[in-house]
Amino acid sequence: MLNKQLTLVLAVALTLFLSSCSSVGGGKQVSVGGKNFTEQYLLSEMTGFLLKEEGFKVKEMNNLGSTVVRKALENEQVDLMWEYTGTALITYMGKEPISDPEETFQKVKAIDAKNGILWMNMSEVNNTYALAMTKEKSEELGIKSISDLASYVNDNPGKLTMASYAEFANRPDGLPGVEKKYGFGFGAENIKQMDIGLTQRALDNNQVDVSVAFETDATIRDYGLVTLEDDKHFFPPYRAAVSINEEAYEKYPEIKEITARLADKLNSDIMRELNYKVDIEGNSVSVVAHDWLVENGLLED
Repeated sequence: MLNKQLTLVLAVALTLFLSSCSSVGGGKQVSVGGKNFTEQYLLSEMTGFLLKEEGFKVKEMNNLGSTVVRKALENEQVDLMWEYTGTALITYMGKEPISDPEETFQKVKAIDAKNGILWMNMSEVNNTYALAMTKEKSEELGIKSISDLASYVNDNPGKLTMASYAEFANRPDGLPGVEKKYGFGFGAENIKQMDIGLTQRALDNNQVDVSVAFETDATIRDYGLVTLEDDKHFFPPYRAAVSINEEAYEKYPEIKEITARLADKLNSDIMRELNYKVDIEGNSVSVVAHDWLVENGLLED
């Protein structure tokens, strides 16, 4: 009888121990990766909030370089992240850019499926290149599109200067490609190369007439700039979408629906505004992410 009682006690103790271990180490757990700039911090943080709301334990692995976080995703050190379709197609996969956003997305999706990485929930956030001018200069010269800019430069050679960083000034999907597509040229002497963080400031200070920018840059709003319409659709789409390793998706397929809530609400204008709140107004990423989710009915206050 004593042995039976001892066995029962040990069995109960073992059950409680295993239950305790399970509560500490079990449950739904996922890691969210992110790159080292504001927009990515925000996307990572908002995704983390939504997943936690659904009972996930979330490990955020952001502030990583683009190729580093991509490698972490491939190696399953990171379960999911927001990636840009153009970055994947051109940089990771070494393919030629495609101008159509949906075609780009489907191409990336097909290629990465072979790598065990799934793509889903492409948003309207398009962190692609743009050419920017001050509102005053744009209105003064009647330049609203890159075709307008090309016509003006061709009719007034040497009159306009442009701020660019070295990479954009030399890469085929940058300035050389734009000039070729639209049939114009600033001329090397009219291109002022500088650090990427200084190009819009130079524009605002009237040191140049045109600047390279990114569609979701906070400085576009801060300086009251206008981006010229890419009316010939030269710049490839860099749409933010969720990429997730296959194993994580098979384990937690509900992640698709959870992240769709975010993808369905976001666009470039909203992303620029959120970037502005962090980069220009100095608010914390966590506060901006949380408040926006609450305001848009995606998170309980």
